[in-house]
Amino acid sequence: MIEPADFGLVNVESTASIIARRLRKEIMDGAIRPGSQLTEADLAARFEVGRGALREAMQRLAQEGLLRSERNRGFFVVTLMLEDVRDIYTARAAVERAAVSLIFCRDSMRAAGRLAVVHREMKDAASRADYAAVSDADLRFHEVFVAESGSPRLSRMYGTLLAESRMCMTALESTSRPPDEVVEEHGAIVEGIRTGDAERLFELVDAHQSDALRRLTPAS
Repeated sequence: MIEPADFGLVNVESTASIIARRLRKEIMDGAIRPGSQLTEADLAARFEVGRGALREAMQRLAQEGLLRSERNRGFFVVTLMLEDVRDIYTARAAVERAAVSLIFCRDSMRAAGRLAVVHREMKDAASRADYAAVSDADLRFHEVFVAESGSPRLSRMYGTLLAESRMCMTALESTSRPPDEVVEEHGAIVEGIRTGDAERLFELVDAHQSDALRRLTPAS
């Protein structure tokens, strides 16, 4: 059911957008599994909304690539294949490389400061061996990284890529890296921004995506 607090966002966010956000998170977290069919009647009853808003929400997720529409059957959560995983991380690297260049054209020290805050959260989660929190901080770190480029379009593109990345990570939890390694890697990114070392940042971005591909596609 859509909570009253959610409807408090209606001034800036439509009902369809609220539903899309809720469904997106469930797909990302694996609560709705790849291949699952989303039934309009069931979801309309669950969220207590009309089918029009629900259909609009699912069409948004289909445009983002998280759902696929089958004629006369409805919407299904996509199942990511190996080629999809490769494409996702190739695109992530391209967006992050563009972000690196733009960050150094703006206030790079502010970017470093914002990322340092997320990095501390990641470090704290690692010290508690809270792997889910480390993973959340990892994705949030990269989201902030691209946001600091100042490009709304890069951020929009990256939002979809992060949702797909989460799907990959949820499906292959056994490939997770030791938290200390994740903390160290992201700390190097913060330091690279602080020191203005763009070449080092390009190397770190490429290495991060290459490592993720090796873990997510071990048999390819």
